[in-house]
Amino acid sequence: MTEYNIKIENVVASTKLAEEFDLVKIEAEFEGAEYNKQKFPGLVYRVTDPKAAFLVFTSGKVVCTGAKNVADVHTVIGNMAKKLNGIGIETLADPEITVQNIVASADLKAVLNLNAIAIGLGLENIEYEPEQFPGLVYRIDEPKVVVLIFSSGKLVVTGGKSPENCEEGVEVVRQQLDNMGLL
Repeated sequence: MTEYNIKIENVVASTKLAEEFDLVKIEAEFEGAEYNKQKFPGLVYRVTDPKAAFLVFTSGKVVCTGAKNVADVHTVIGNMAKKLNGIGIETLADPEITVQNIVASADLKAVLNLNAIAIGLGLENIEYEPEQFPGLVYRIDEPKVVVLIFSSGKLVVTGGKSPENCEEGVEVVRQQLDNMGLL
């Protein structure tokens, strides 16, 4: 597989860190934490190094977003658990972390004719309405990802549960465009 500068832009993962959380207490103790239950039912907390954001819910569930790789997700969730322990909030040992979505970008390094691609890929798996959105939306069954294809040759892959899913999605697009002589 040739290198297409596949770059993970965002990893979204979820876990359960406790049976319940007192979000008012966490907001008071964590500098920069934001909790306004009239606006949103969760507490928002951003961290740096590695950079990520958390949505923390009273149910004990936590969503982590903004990480650039899966390892960072595990690091920041571990750090979050330690920080919660540090303010007297017990957390579950060894929480199960589930990657919900990975967004990646890639570049096929070619100018693409999206009209020809739309016809070639067949209308059942694609959406292409250039008046509404400049990219072609291609839904792939295996791996189960959605690839946005732009005439610049740039791709955005979303819906992957692993970096490999994203790489496979790019490869499926590359092979199909190559087979149609459009690359």
